[in-house]
Amino acid sequence: MAVLYTARKWKEHAARFSMIQAAQTIKQILAAAAGELQRAGISEARRDASLLLGFALDCDRAYLLTHAEEALPFDTLTRFQTFIRRRARHEPLQYITGRQAFYNLDFEVTPAVLIPRPETEILIEAALKLTDTQTDGAPFICDVGTGSGCIIISLLYELKHARGTALDISIDALAVARRNAVRAAVDNRLAFIASDVFAALDNERTKFSMIVSNPPYIAADEIETLMAEVRDYEPRHALTPRHDANRDGLGVISRLLNDAPQFLRVNGTLLFEIGFGQQAAIENLIDRRVWTTHEVVKDLQGIARTFVLHLT
Repeated sequence: MAVLYTARKWKEHAARFSMIQAAQTIKQILAAAAGELQRAGISEARRDASLLLGFALDCDRAYLLTHAEEALPFDTLTRFQTFIRRRARHEPLQYITGRQAFYNLDFEVTPAVLIPRPETEILIEAALKLTDTQTDGAPFICDVGTGSGCIIISLLYELKHARGTALDISIDALAVARRNAVRAAVDNRLAFIASDVFAALDNERTKFSMIVSNPPYIAADEIETLMAEVRDYEPRHALTPRHDANRDGLGVISRLLNDAPQFLRVNGTLLFEIGFGQQAAIENLIDRRVWTTHEVVKDLQGIARTFVLHLT
């Protein structure tokens, strides 16, 4: 969803973008672009301008520094202006470049999928730590709400003998995940299924050693408080549960806790990411007759990020 501008603001922005085009050198172009982003309220204006110019030129930051006094071809400058215009409307940098680094891989991202975030790498580390102690054969892992596929693909990339199933309600998201799996060369060990949580699976025939998920967990009432990059551009179904009776963001997590046991092997494990301040509420949802809390993994700031549960 783009930011709406009045006619006057559009004239002002057009004038500023003409300043970018009037600049002669890479150094001047970057300064003009960073100024435009700063006026639009982009916090890392200089960094984003440099990244977008590097993307337009297909070069790194070192090239921009060592060629600062060179001019840009007109078509490259025009392309760069388009990128800056999009970023000034608070469109996420990752959707403009179509890429996001995550764990040890580079992932394609589109507006059909949530942008992978560093805190989700905590879940990867926790899952890998658990597989080091497993002795019941090759891991068979299910990723619920796979999005870009960053979780399951990263796990299969690290675990060369593991197999996986990626579930997502969005056909478009599954298409992105499939392309990422091909790029990481794990597609021959990964199945893709359109499913609302486990709805498309047969619990009599499908048993996983591990289920992982970065579910939607933002309460509906909190969506409008998010930064524009998230609120206006990332897929709403990946942010907040579509069916959330208590409007607390825990609708999908509750379904995971209730339904995952049917799809897990003996001694199977469930790992899922949670939002800030949700630990206590989730603890109250756990049926201790079914689950044993193995660990609640925190980030470097001491914030609880990932629940790790074992079947009792």
